[in-house]
Amino acid sequence: MKRLLTITYWIVSILLMATVLTSLGYRFPEAVFIGTMFLPGALAAKFFLPKASRKDRKSEVKDACFIVSGILLTEILLFIIAHYFVLYFREGPNVWGVIAKNDFDDLPKVLINPVFIALILTVLAVGSHYFESWLDRKHPAKPGPITFTSERKPVTLALEEILYVESNDSVTTVVATEGRHFRNKTPISQWEAILDPYFIRIHRSYLVNRAAVTGVDVDILYVGDIQLPISRKYKDKVTESMGL
Repeated sequence: MKRLLTITYWIVSILLMATVLTSLGYRFPEAVFIGTMFLPGALAAKFFLPKASRKDRKSEVKDACFIVSGILLTEILLFIIAHYFVLYFREGPNVWGVIAKNDFDDLPKVLINPVFIALILTVLAVGSHYFESWLDRKHPAKPGPITFTSERKPVTLALEEILYVESNDSVTTVVATEGRHFRNKTPISQWEAILDPYFIRIHRSYLVNRAAVTGVDVDILYVGDIQLPISRKYKDKVTESMGL
């Protein structure tokens, strides 16, 4: 059901984009084809940006810039290719004469405008994130065991065994029941995506199992006898989520 609704989201998004693109002189089927070119960029942004380096703020920004630049250049290339595919189906073998005569003048400039492309990709990716979060709340999947690598060895834990995940520079530590600690190099943002919606982010460095929370104070969250800080950035979210 969730997968079907997610596919429906992307289909509706493409159709809405096609409606906008018809104003550029494309017929609706052509606009649908051009609109699908936004999908690779939106999905790439959704998948790769959370994996940007978290070693420090400078590295994170640098990696994000590289990813965004690569996505935008790829999208511009896709739009150019798609546009001339559309011309080929309109003009047939005469298309090369049309291209030579117009010298790219018939290519809508908005389709090679990186600001416009970035704006559309952001809307699609952010919309997808919130839509999927809503689906997860409405139709939560039954949690299964989590498998990851720690100290070059595979580790499998039931969700309820994981108390919280702590990030320390390039290393994360999965803190489990019975005092167990597992070092891992998966960024905490990736852990957040894996463990959502059963875990809540309370700090840049902490992701906590909702079921393990035993108390919340002004800026402290308790997991048994363990005290974890709640940062100002996540305080409202924690307060709302924990029903305080």
